[in-house]
Amino acid sequence: MDADRALLTPRGELVHGCADVLAGKLSRLPARTVRIDLDMSGVRFMDTAGLRFLDVLRAHGRLRSVPVTATGWTGQPRRILTLVGLDPTDPLHPPGREGAPTPATTPAAEATAKRPPAREEEVERLRASIAARPAVDRARGLLMTAHGCDSDTAWQILRETAHLSGAPLPTVASAIIADATRTGPHPPQKVRDALAVSLARHLP
Repeated sequence: MDADRALLTPRGELVHGCADVLAGKLSRLPARTVRIDLDMSGVRFMDTAGLRFLDVLRAHGRLRSVPVTATGWTGQPRRILTLVGLDPTDPLHPPGREGAPTPATTPAAEATAKRPPAREEEVERLRASIAARPAVDRARGLLMTAHGCDSDTAWQILRETAHLSGAPLPTVASAIIADATRTGPHPPQKVRDALAVSLARHLP
């Protein structure tokens, strides 16, 4: 708190459950709070749950009649906002008339209609990245458990294994999960070889 202003600084990833965490934090702010600002510069990844995060913030501002902002968007979260038609400099207050726009004229609909082919390809890549995220996170957790490394090291091992083997990251993640849980065939030999090299390079 800075006088009557609340500054919140989310960090890491906006995924399922984060909106509930934000709602709880907002409900505990002092009654004297007259402004709420979120500095989003520490957020490095978000899936569609990030949009729900914004909905919670917007609804709180309306309910309490206090101004709210969410600024400092960078990297992948900023691209997500742009792709769904929100202005990263002010995603809580899209331009246009007061009140809800019709579906045909929403910012997201207009952005979709005007999207060039290159943008469509980026949308598909982001969708694929979001869809693969649970498997990648699970594989990272398995590496941390099996080898006693931290999250960053496990991430580097995954990325390097994908690079050395020439296999997509989701394929590497799925292979590691299948091997660790005995729920599928052993990873391809090229993935196994690349993983061995990466483990030797990053672990003592």
